[in-house]
Amino acid sequence: MRDHLLTGSGLLLRPWLEADAGAVLDAFGPPEMARQSGRAIRERADALLWVRERQADRAAGTGYAWAVVDDADGTLLGCAAVTSVDRRHDTGWVSYWTVAAARGRGVATASARTVADWAFQDLGLFRLELGHRTNNPASCRVATGAGFAVEGLERSKLRYGANRYDVELHARLADDAPGDPG
Repeated sequence: MRDHLLTGSGLLLRPWLEADAGAVLDAFGPPEMARQSGRAIRERADALLWVRERQADRAAGTGYAWAVVDDADGTLLGCAAVTSVDRRHDTGWVSYWTVAAARGRGVATASARTVADWAFQDLGLFRLELGHRTNNPASCRVATGAGFAVEGLERSKLRYGANRYDVELHARLADDAPGDPG
C-alpha cells in the first residue's frame, strides 16, 4: 500500500508526522477551521494528539489521512482523508480541508480526487461518500470537481453551538466514469 501520493498538481500527500503538530495548531487557529477537528486545538499538545489519532486510525486500517504539502517546499496546505472504512460493505468517508493560503487553488479538489482514486485502487473500496454544509458552496465545488455526485440532503444533521445545518451528501463509485460525477 502506497504511503505517499502525488496529485500531478505539484502536491504530495503523505502520512501525518508528529513533527506536523505546529502546522496543525496553526491550521486549526482560524474560527472557520476550529470546528473541523471535533474538539478544540488550542495548544501544541492538542495538535499532537490530533496527529497521533490519525496515525492510530491508519495503523488500525479504519482511516487514512494525509498531510497535503507543496511538493517543492513541503509547506502544509491541508488534509485529505478516507475514514470510516467499512470492509464488509467496501465503503469509506472522504473529507478534506485546506489552510487559508491554499484555498481557491484547486488543492482540495486534486487531493480529494487523489485519495478517492487511491481508495478504489489500493484499498479496493467500492463506494465513497462525503458531505458538506449546504451553506458551503466551495466544498460542493470540490466534491463535484473530484467526481462525487450529489445524492441527497440530510436535514439539520450538524450542530455547531445553537445552530443546525443541512448537509448535502455526495458519493462516488469505483465504476463511475472518470471525472463524471454521476
